[in-house]
This record gives sequence, C-alpha cells and structure tokens, in this order.
Amino acid sequence: MVSSNDTTIKNSKIKDYSQLLKPNLSFLVVFSSVIAYLLVPGIHFDFTKVIVLFAGGMLVTGAANAINQILEKDSDRLMKRTMLRPLPDKRMQQAEVWLFALLTALAGAALLALSFNMLTGILSLVSLLLYAFAYTPLKKISPIAVLVGAIPGAMPPLLGWVAGTNRIGFEGAGAGGWILFAVQFFWQFPHFWSIAWVAYDDYAKAGIKLLPSSAGRTTFTGLQCMLYSLVLIPISMLPRLHITGVIGMSVAIIMGVIYFYTSYLFYQHNDEKSARRVMFASFFYLPIVFIAYLLDKTVLI
Repeated sequence: MVSSNDTTIKNSKIKDYSQLLKPNLSFLVVFSSVIAYLLVPGIHFDFTKVIVLFAGGMLVTGAANAINQILEKDSDRLMKRTMLRPLPDKRMQQAEVWLFALLTALAGAALLALSFNMLTGILSLVSLLLYAFAYTPLKKISPIAVLVGAIPGAMPPLLGWVAGTNRIGFEGAGAGGWILFAVQFFWQFPHFWSIAWVAYDDYAKAGIKLLPSSAGRTTFTGLQCMLYSLVLIPISMLPRLHITGVIGMSVAIIMGVIYFYTSYLFYQHNDEKSARRVMFASFFYLPIVFIAYLLDKTVLI
C-alpha cells in the first residue's frame, strides 16, 4: 500500500520536474514550430507527426530551460519570482538537473531526427546551445543578450519548416522558414523589453541587464519597442510571397498596428500599465498571426 506521504512526495517531485521544463513558456515556443511545419506547401495535418514534433520540441526546449535554471540558480535565489524554483529552494541537486537536462535534450533531438530528418535534430541542439550558453550568461553582462537570445528564440518556426522540407537555404523550399524566423525574431524585442521593464526591480537584484538603456526604466525602452514593432509590420507581410494569402497578411498587418500602438502608448506613458499592455499584446500577436497564416494557407496550395 502506498502511503499518503509517499504520494505527496511523488507529486512534489513531478511538480519540480515540471518547473524545470517551464511548460507554459515551452508551449508557446513549440506552438510556432508546429504551425510552421503545417505551413509547408504539400504538408497536411497528420496527428502523429504533429504530436511527435510537439513532444520533441518540448523535450529540447525543456532541457534548455533546465540548463538555464542551473546556470542562474544563484540569481534565482535573489528574485521573488524565481526563489522557489527547485534549485534555489534546494529541493533538487544540481547533478540531478544536469542529468535530466541531458536526457531530455538527447531524447528530443533524437526524436526529431528520426521522425523527420537529421537537420531538424541538429538545429534543435544548436538552438539549445545558443540559448543556454550564449544568451543566459550574457544577461548579466550586457543588454545585447536580448539580441543574442532572439536568435534561438526565433528558431522554432525555422525548425518546424525544416522538419517539413529538409531544406535550410535562403532560396527555394528553404525561404519560407527564414521568413517565419524573421517574423518571430522581430516580435521578440518588444515582448522581452516589456517583461524586463515590469520585472526591472527583481532583475536588478540579480544583476540581470535586459533593458536597452543602462539608465533603466527610461522612455528609450518604449522608443525601441516602437521601432521593432514598426519594422515587424512589413516583415509580417513577407509570408504573402511564399506561404499565405491576403487574409493571413491582413491579419498580420492589423495585429502589427495594434502591437505598434501599444508600444507608442508605452513610449508616451513609460509606466507599468503601458508596459503590461505591450506584454499582453505580444502574447496575443504570435498565435493569432501564425494561425491566420495557416488558415489562409489554402490560397497557395
């Protein structure tokens, strides 16, 4: 018979592993790779393929998040929002988390390579390495970390496209993946900066530097959000060339204008309310635009 205490311990351990994976964040990342895969001309919805792509992506992304928590365990201990994670709270040992990260990374990459193609598996590991060992340490050194982090952050749609085409070039079958990469790349800057503005005090305790100005919460952050959200509008129209139709492009333009407008209000007011407005706009932008691309895909098939 299993005691209630054993069940509690088991549930607590499962919860700890879930915290390492950061499933909510991982879901948004993997979502864009699945949509990109389905956007490939000639690819139609296959439940098994979608589940495998989703599972492989979640494993690799979860591994990256786990390594991030290993490298930032001392910083996490200083911040209210992270101090109760398994490592800073000392509920798990570092060796256990390294083993978990290694196994999930290898399992996810192998699943992607065997189910789709080797290039997809390799790209997933490249993305993990960039996120964990380039972006993560840079967060304490320079705001350029956001630029570096935007590269692995934009790779999921490229990865999904490569899964469907086995091509990564800038021309022909590979072009669509880079177009979707560009959309997600430019989307990230207002997204990250608005979060960094809201969490500025917490980040400052840990010495994390993500805002574009060393002076902290200045209007320069809002100005930069305006710039990147404005550039995102024509970038988001590029899928009309290879991927989607007029409706998909129109939805992207509308969402881009909303994203820009919230950034403009952020620049004007430079307060937490306007920063959160940009943050929430970013949460809606990516899924709505990518789903619109997919629903209008039939125009080009």
